Amino acid sequence: MHSLILAIQFLTRIPLPVRFESSEHQWGQSVLFYPLVGLLIGLMLVFVLVLLGTGQPELKAAMLLILWVGISGGLHLDGLADCADAWAGGMGSRERSLAIMKDPAAGPIAVIWLILVLMLKWAALVEIVKQSDTAVLLIVPMLGRLAIMAMMLTTPYVRPGGLGEKMIVNLPLIPARLSLAAWLICTLWFIGWMPVLVAILVGLAIRYIALRRLGGVTGDVYGAAVELTEAAVLASVALHV
Repeated sequence: MHSLILAIQFLTRIPLPVRFESSEHQWGQSVLFYPLVGLLIGLMLVFVLVLLGTGQPELKAAMLLILWVGISGGLHLDGLADCADAWAGGMGSRERSLAIMKDPAAGPIAVIWLILVLMLKWAALVEIVKQSDTAVLLIVPMLGRLAIMAMMLTTPYVRPGGLGEKMIVNLPLIPARLSLAAWLICTLWFIGWMPVLVAILVGLAIRYIALRRLGGVTGDVYGAAVELTEAAVLASVALHV
């Protein structure tokens, strides 16, 4: 239960009145619950969509997106912004890119990417609201968090001593691999093969770019993977509505 609570507290701003001293082992185990946290976010979105109904889809899509961002506290958007600045300002240099990622300031490239990704999400949500596609709203946040687990299982972490490294070192590999496969099969069952294929292709592209520039991933890359996976899957579903 402590590992589940850690996952909820780390990935969301859902207030849980629970305080305890966490161990590195529990941080590693908490990654197993990331997809479940995504499912919890999806349930909240579905609940709000059901309350709102299907009229005025543009406004309701905007409300859903605001809620979506608010639940996570913009955590993954921050990672996307840092990656955008690093890729633009890093000039192909690994050291310069990593240094830019640690800078809390956001440059114009970061702002542009945030606007583009949020605009894409909103446009896709408009179509999903029109069709009351609750299955997609339920599954997409899970796929975004599943992308973090997939990255942890397949790609080296390049910030020694960071929280991400502690998670990877203590991540139970066999349960994580089984969980990854099981969640992907559930996605196939609920919303078809295309979203799964899109999520895998986006993940592979991010992994390839991160390996070429950084030699691995950072926490910011995990955040970018969440946002880009969600946006791409939403768009692919909306285009086939």
